[in-house]
Amino acid sequence: MPNILIVGSSNTDMVVQTERFPLPGETLTGGEFFLFQGGKGANQAVASARMGGTVHFLTKLGKDMFGQQTRKSLRDEGISPDLILEEEGIASGVALILVEDSGENQIVVVPGANGKLSPEDLTKAIPFLETADLLLCQLETPIPTVEALAQLARKFEKRLILNPAPAQALPESLYQNLFLITPNETEASLLSGIALEKESSLSEIGDWFLSKGVQNIILTLGEKGAYFHNSSRQFLIPSQKVKAIDTTGAGDVFNGTLVVALAEGMDWEKAIQTANRAAAISVTRMGAQPSIPFRSEVYGKQ
Repeated sequence: MPNILIVGSSNTDMVVQTERFPLPGETLTGGEFFLFQGGKGANQAVASARMGGTVHFLTKLGKDMFGQQTRKSLRDEGISPDLILEEEGIASGVALILVEDSGENQIVVVPGANGKLSPEDLTKAIPFLETADLLLCQLETPIPTVEALAQLARKFEKRLILNPAPAQALPESLYQNLFLITPNETEASLLSGIALEKESSLSEIGDWFLSKGVQNIILTLGEKGAYFHNSSRQFLIPSQKVKAIDTTGAGDVFNGTLVVALAEGMDWEKAIQTANRAAAISVTRMGAQPSIPFRSEVYGKQ
């Protein structure tokens, strides 16, 4: 089983189904209300664990009811508790999510304790980093912590994957320490300044990331699939066609599945196809973590 170290956020997701999104100043009567475990880091950790990875997850919770629920949920998924930290005097992270009948969503994230995950906290992860096959992080924790992780990855010659979500400006030095970056269309355009207006824009964006020092790029394109780009190859892997009811966490499922597939030695095409398959399954279900498929669902009986 591959060893995966994930550094990132944990949230409690408060989800409301609605026929459509409200206009500014408008009040709508919603449908069902759900309370789910979420957070990009935790979602990716659960996806990796369900795909068969041995997962160590560095995150920070508040000492509150939500934090206790998150700790138990992660333990139940088989994720090591060794790096699940707590911060006094601050609430655990939460996300407020509206989901339209179409499956599209709008999300407001309140970082809480996630915003207190510091570069100093990474020292606790070094023993696990040294034995990790791959590292994975996102941007729901402070940028200095992500930078420090990238520097550690370079020092210990480890491959780091960055899922740059939610999109924000990144230090130039960070790109040079990335084995792989996995933005969606919006994130890729915001980071590169190149609008995705035509098919050739994919190659332009890929070249832009290469010029910054990133070794490999995967642009996740939703129902259109995923585009791979490095210095020697470019190709598009189509997604599976499904009826989506909730797209929350689909990108996290993609990344959490991908990191295990790559750590197991799959080539790029097969790894992306596998991650696409897992993400497609997830959007047919409600909730970020409840929707994450297990390995047997993605690979079939083995």
